[in-house]
Amino acid sequence: MDRDDAHHKEAALSYPSLLKNYRNLVTSNFVIAETYIIILNELGHQAAIVFLEKLKASPQILKVYSNEDIETEGEFILSKYSDQNFSYTDAVSFVIMKRRKIKKAFSFGKPF
Repeated sequence: MDRDDAHHKEAALSYPSLLKNYRNLVTSNFVIAETYIIILNELGHQAAIVFLEKLKASPQILKVYSNEDIETEGEFILSKYSDQNFSYTDAVSFVIMKRRKIKKAFSFGKPF
């Protein structure tokens, strides 16, 4: 979306092979919320809405919703690893990955 982003080229090249090689790409409502606000701030309202529409239209994107149980486990991770700068979304993502036995993440963030 943002051609000026430092990771745009790598992401744009990787995304088609991810869709080809994986039945589903899993994300969470927290990751979507964070991504939406970044796109809104960087590219504007229309681009942020297009992002949401494309996610919704893709049959391969599986959105997992956080819940109290997932967040409690995520909060435990945050308290246990006080030497790390994980975000709340990172911790919730770790829990979702663990529960769904997901071993790989497509991310340019440090914890992944």
